[in-house]
Amino acid sequence: MPECSNCGSFVTEQYVRVFAPPGYENVRVCPGCEDKVRDGSSVREARSKRV
Repeated sequence: MPECSNCGSFVTEQYVRVFAPPGYENVRVCPGCEDKVRDGSSVREARSKRV
């Protein structure tokens, strides 16, 4: 099952297809991650905590 490489949370295969780089089976960051966010094609530290 696909999961977030950052926090280990479950993500759907559809989410991986849309947000993971080609050839990856897991995403680097998911909506549940409080410490990182997607920024274009890269991942960066979150500037503030998400609620």
